[in-house]
Amino acid sequence: ELRHRASPWQRNLGYPLAMLGLLALTGISVLIVCFHVLELLLDDAAMPRGIQDASLGQVSFSIFGSFGAALQVVLIFYLMVSSVVGFYSSPLFTRLLPERQDTPLTKIIGNCVSLLVLSSALPVFSRTLGITRFDLLGAFGRFNWLGNFYIVFLYNMGFAGLTTLCLVKRVSWAVQAELIRAFGEDR
Repeated sequence: ELRHRASPWQRNLGYPLAMLGLLALTGISVLIVCFHVLELLLDDAAMPRGIQDASLGQVSFSIFGSFGAALQVVLIFYLMVSSVVGFYSSPLFTRLLPERQDTPLTKIIGNCVSLLVLSSALPVFSRTLGITRFDLLGAFGRFNWLGNFYIVFLYNMGFAGLTTLCLVKRVSWAVQAELIRAFGEDR
């Protein structure tokens, strides 16, 4: 119903631009993770350990300067939103989704706990994937398992592989459905 009420500009320009933006952000994050995997293989300094004696403003956390730092912020925000959407889209947690003016207190508390856990895991998630090297002035980089090469390597490979698989599957299915519809084979 919302698609039918959308204006032609929104249907023909807005939705495709939003999809291209999401594809670009997903592709950039996969490329950064793949680059991080190469760094892990070549240099031990790429491990997501804590930064010692690096004060803010004196050390650049991106090799691309201000543009890279802005890109990191956008990617971290994208990862945050996509993890929340993915969490509420999973079959196990769809019942936790709040309903307008009909949400019991236990469901509200469950949502608060879930969002707190997701937001607490985001700094470790982004550091482990190599999206950022910023330590968030906390002890996030000092977990013992972040020094284990195999765990970090497999985590990065799993993210890159599964994200690429989902991206290819989603895009190829959409293209395949459009081709079938265009050639009239759907009848």
